[in-house]
Amino acid sequence: MVEVLFFADLQEKMGSEKMVLEDVAGMTIKDLRQRLLSSYDLETKQAIVAINEEYVQDDTVLQDKDVVAFIPPVSGG
Repeated sequence: MVEVLFFADLQEKMGSEKMVLEDVAGMTIKDLRQRLLSSYDLETKQAIVAINEEYVQDDTVLQDKDVVAFIPPVSGG
């Protein structure tokens, strides 16, 4: 089980701040991004990703009980 958290516009697009996925342990962040795009039409390419509150790269492998956060770029003025 992996908990996935969404912030800002990603949260709005998903209609939820989080989801739990049962079958993603062993996948990379790149794989998870592709799954979110194909299953939910959620583009996360520009988002920064953290696992258990530490920033990670796309080749990082997910482990059971991880908490993954997708944090979109911040803009403002």
